[in-house]
Amino acid sequence: MADRKETILTVRGLKVDFTTPDGTVEAVKGIDLDVHAGETLAVVGESGSGKSQTMMGIMGLLAKNGRVTGSARYRGEELVGLPAKALNRVRGSKITMIFQEPMTSLDPLYTIGRQISEPIVHHRGVTLKEAKKRAFELLELVGIPEPARRIDSYPHELSGGQRQRVMIAMALANDPDILIADEPTTALDVTIQAQILDLLKTLQKRFGMSIVLITHDLGIVKHFADLVAVMRRGEVVEHGTAAEIFARPKTDYTKMLLAAEPSGRKSPPADDAPIILEGRDVAVDYTLSPGFLRGGSSVFRAVEGVNLRLRHGQTIGIVGESGSGKSTLGRALLRLLPASGHYRFGATDISNFDRSAMRPLRRELQLVFQDPYGSLSPRRTVGEIITEGLYVHEPELSRADRDRRAVAALKEVGLDPASRNRYPHEFSGGQRQRIAIARAMILKPKVVILDEPTSALDRSVQQQVIELLRDLQAKHGLSYIFISHDLSVVRAMSDYVIVMKNGRIVEEGDTDAIFEAPKEAYTRTLIGAAFNV
Repeated sequence: MADRKETILTVRGLKVDFTTPDGTVEAVKGIDLDVHAGETLAVVGESGSGKSQTMMGIMGLLAKNGRVTGSARYRGEELVGLPAKALNRVRGSKITMIFQEPMTSLDPLYTIGRQISEPIVHHRGVTLKEAKKRAFELLELVGIPEPARRIDSYPHELSGGQRQRVMIAMALANDPDILIADEPTTALDVTIQAQILDLLKTLQKRFGMSIVLITHDLGIVKHFADLVAVMRRGEVVEHGTAAEIFARPKTDYTKMLLAAEPSGRKSPPADDAPIILEGRDVAVDYTLSPGFLRGGSSVFRAVEGVNLRLRHGQTIGIVGESGSGKSTLGRALLRLLPASGHYRFGATDISNFDRSAMRPLRRELQLVFQDPYGSLSPRRTVGEIITEGLYVHEPELSRADRDRRAVAALKEVGLDPASRNRYPHEFSGGQRQRIAIARAMILKPKVVILDEPTSALDRSVQQQVIELLRDLQAKHGLSYIFISHDLSVVRAMSDYVIVMKNGRIVEEGDTDAIFEAPKEAYTRTLIGAAFNV
């Protein structure tokens, strides 16, 4: 292993600019960074701070309208301005990168064995057979179960955590000096996050590589990084050891990031508050086909025997790992998918309501999704998106009336009403989530199911959205079902918590009781992984 303090990547005066129809956008404004052998440098900051663009610029991976200037020297060799052919000798071999969402980085048409093997063939000049043997070893190394079988699997056949392990295997294929990990755990459950971070630490010690961790999650940084660079609006505003940054932050911005952990508690509803939504003995089955040209099918029970009562003004948090049935349960309660059991909305039995019978109730039963960008039509203006439901539920409204309602809804969620003529891509992630909330609130619902509404947001933006949701709930007497794998957010939002595993409820109770004295080992594992206890 190289000397721990040896500097293997030196960045000086690095700038990244983008040419747009509105002029030049300065994404990175002349920053300096050092990466030392065997250490982890965390680059932190909110979305738009320039974290990812810094590394993309160094790696020569900017969009066509991007330009990088300044200096980035890897072991003395200048990377900025290096021809692509020469740069390819470094990237993918000596410096590798893994991304937040592996499904967008893996080719759905190729097996994972083939995808791991290709960079080995390219950089080492070995045969495909030899490369596949190395791919098998790498799958073993990163803890993929049954690697002999999984090597011939396609990305969609793996879980999110397994796909991220595959990305790590690809990054390690050629024994890199530096691994750049861009938000590698944001989309994962807390227990899987902990496993991936432990894996990266273990591999770092084994191979002596450096890690550059790009993240907005300071909880990860505290337990994972040696050095921290805090970025804001394209500049490094603070730099130091992790211990220094967390114990004695110097800038107001760093202090704000550290204080942005979701906080506060919601007051529970009265014990005699009326039940607004109920599901009894809820069960959901999916029919699975084994695949093309293979006969037979099987039934997978996604939710089994769940009972839930949501009271007026209450927030029930539903937590559990991916595949636990959280989102499926939420959709079953809204009668958005076939499910057995008994369901009531207020005094109305909706157990046998079909799509047509449910339509008049949809305005009072709303759903907000995890990814607002994916749920907002890119071809419609924000005003058109927000008022879409009014055409169905209040068709008598004039165009002027709808516009007035849109203005009021945008004001209520803290957005400039003048923005209603803009398109979703012109907004930040937090602003898009506010638009999605406005679309639900304009119909004046009684129940809103929030499915991972903050998981893709920065901590500071999460806190803003949480406060907005709590304010709207208090103002309008709303009832929420809050689905999330982020337990700190659930704790801040909920007054009652349901813990799910494999489609069943394993524990439930008041929020404080669940977090302070969990009874089940599974719940203790989730809480331990989330709060590093």
